[in-house]
Amino acid sequence: MLLCIDCGNTNTVFSIWDGTRFLCTLRTSTEHQRTADQYFVWFSTLVGHHGIRPEIEDVIISSTVPRVVFNLRVLADRYFNTRPLVVGRPDCLLPVPPRVDPGTGVGPDRLVNSAGAFERHGGNLIVVDFGTATTFDVVAQDGAYVGGVIAPGVNLSLEALHMAAAALPHVDVTKPQSVIGTNTVACMQSGIFWGYVGLVREICGRIRDEYDQPMKIIGTGGLAPLFATGDVLFDTIEEDLTMHGLTVIHAYNKENGPT
Repeated sequence: MLLCIDCGNTNTVFSIWDGTRFLCTLRTSTEHQRTADQYFVWFSTLVGHHGIRPEIEDVIISSTVPRVVFNLRVLADRYFNTRPLVVGRPDCLLPVPPRVDPGTGVGPDRLVNSAGAFERHGGNLIVVDFGTATTFDVVAQDGAYVGGVIAPGVNLSLEALHMAAAALPHVDVTKPQSVIGTNTVACMQSGIFWGYVGLVREICGRIRDEYDQPMKIIGTGGLAPLFATGDVLFDTIEEDLTMHGLTVIHAYNKENGPT
């Protein structure tokens, strides 16, 4: 079985892939102080709760937080007796290399999303990922990541608003009943929700105009289903896109990597 690990700035997700489906998906907060032993205790306890006895043979990691990669590598080596693939490292091959400015580093999450989206939908895509940052990834006809856009994440914007304006409270991200709020919370929820609907629509429209080809828009990330209710923003929602991309990259390396 394959253990897929996606480490983001806020959460780290573990999914077990048996070759045909994900048996379970586990989520924890991202903390660079967490040791390999702590990861294993957490992982084995929850997997046991699901009634699964997985035999992990391979591990693949995508991490936007470099400081946690070392302990995740130790986890793979110590407890699963395998050397993990780490997306973005030279020994981890990509189905199609990115085409960006020389010397530019591309976030592993964006490479993984591009690989997963291309495998499911073909090329000429915009992948909108609602994470700590809201990212827009442009996937070319041959599956290469060719650039994109990075905007502040929804929760990050709410936190900044609360921190900078002491009178404004914390609020949940939800679709308001009307655009015009009649209280502080409703005003903030409307600004965030409809503001990001407008942001996604405008950026995707400008990408399409600049790309000058028909493009499919894929939404992913925890808040994608919520924002899909606000307007016809996405052609489809892929809740497991990152994990699927990790299985695609792992399979490619199994077939084309060193023997």
